[in-house]
Parts: sequence; C-alpha cells; structure tokens
Amino acid sequence: MKAIVLAGTRGIGKSVANALTEICDEVVAPGRSILDTSDLANVKDFAKGNPLADVLVLNTGGPPAMPFDSITEEDWVKYFNQLFLSFMLLLKEIKINDNGYVFLISSFNIKEPADNLILSNSYRIASWSVLKSLSKRDLKRNVTYLNIAPGPTQTDRLKELAQKDGKTLEEVAANLPTKRISDPDEIGKFVKSIVEHKIKAINGVSINFDMGLSNSIL
Repeated sequence: MKAIVLAGTRGIGKSVANALTEICDEVVAPGRSILDTSDLANVKDFAKGNPLADVLVLNTGGPPAMPFDSITEEDWVKYFNQLFLSFMLLLKEIKINDNGYVFLISSFNIKEPADNLILSNSYRIASWSVLKSLSKRDLKRNVTYLNIAPGPTQTDRLKELAQKDGKTLEEVAANLPTKRISDPDEIGKFVKSIVEHKIKAINGVSINFDMGLSNSIL
C-alpha cells in the first residue's frame, strides 16, 4: 500500500506520515523543498512521478493572517494555486486505487470563518467542496474522502500566528477553555486507524479536531 502525504516533514503532515509508515509499504512525504504547491509546474512533475496511490493526504502550509483590504491580487493568485488548484491537479493526475482514501487537512475555521484568515478559509472551503462531490462520484470504487479540520494544534503555523499577536504558545493555551493545545499525533493516529481498519462508513464528512472549541453542530 502506498501513501502520499503532502507537507509531510513538519507539523500535522509529519505526524500523519509517521503514523502511516507503520501500516504502509511506501510513504512519500515531500517537504516544501521537494513539492511547493504554489508552483504548478512542480506539482505536475510530482504527479508524473507518483501516478498511483492508495492514500493521498492533501496538506499544505497556510497563508498569513491579514484583513481583507490588505490582500493583494498577487496574494489571491498565489494562494489559489497553493491551497486549491494544486490539489485539483493532483486529484486529476494521481489515480487513487479502488478502496483507497483521500484526506484533506484544512481548518475548523471552514465552519466558522475567522475574519483575519480569509485566504485560508475561502480556498480550504473550496477544496473541501470539490472533495465532497468526488466522494459521491467514487462510491462505486469505494474511495473514501474525509476532511480533517484541526483547531489550535502544536505546529509552526500556530506559533507564527501567535507571534503575530505577540503571544507564545503557552499564552495561547492559557486563554483556551481546555488550557491546552492539540497534539498533531492525535490526527496521525486517527488517519492510521481509519486506513488500517478499512473504515468505510465514514465518507464525505468533515471531522473537527478542535477539542470541542467550535460552536458548530454540523
């Protein structure tokens, strides 16, 4: 069984890749130096070298937090490629074998958009919308599509967002009702469990990993 985990050298991607190595014969986990999803030529070359997979984890770093009026046309184009179009190209060019899995790592903000994460919210919602449609298309092939929507998680991304607000991760945790930040290994264990146990009844749904912080009931 072959798994491909994008951005698999740091954060959530690394945790997922490490967990899948326990059950997969091959795990391809490129970091940004190997696969930059904002570079479409790079994305196409990667797909040519990896035309088949049993598990595909679509994951990439998020854009900076900024208010709508500060977002430039160049920002919209860059992150359209990085967060959306690159994923669509990979889905078209990499065949997911029958009984396979596709996971999107997004954010719990797709259900409750944060006003300073507009670039991230909009493109991650768009990606999940397409994957939801594909989950219907591929029912006969038994290919499962799941959206993993993390809340505050111990990653460099969260550290960067915290620093922009003048906070440490410890201060972020202290301001949460849970008084803690999620461990990315929990997501890795979840992905591994779904694949290892061939769980197929959960399909076409978004699963929050936010410690219960979200107010959404759907």
